[in-house]
Amino acid sequence: MNTFLLEIVTPEHLVYSKQVNSLTVKGADGDLGILPGHIPLVTPLQVAPMFVKADGVTTIIAVHGGFVEVHKDKVTVLAESAELPKDIDVERAEAAKERAQRRLQSRSKQDDIDHRRAELALQRAVTRIKVSTGKGQQ
Repeated sequence: MNTFLLEIVTPEHLVYSKQVNSLTVKGADGDLGILPGHIPLVTPLQVAPMFVKADGVTTIIAVHGGFVEVHKDKVTVLAESAELPKDIDVERAEAAKERAQRRLQSRSKQDDIDHRRAELALQRAVTRIKVSTGKGQQ
């Protein structure tokens, strides 16, 4: 057994479903590599690129939070949102990045909730840009 089924699911739809050789995600405690036969676990995910290796090809997917659930022969990623490189609008992501950076720089008396929302928006935009250009770090 040198593959496992990977399914990436968002509240809207099934983003990805394929037999894969490995998966690398950024969990709550850092990077996590998953190979066939991995021990079962559930862990939260950070906003970061996810690296999927199947048939010798690595695909980078933008994942914006959620959880990864690992079973013996199947891994399910339950994401708030997830995007394949072909589905990312780079211009929109660049604009969102600039807006978030401006909001963070002009933090005079903003409350912490607005600041956290701007940080998350920035992380999502940067992740989209990295994934769309194939420059996600592994």
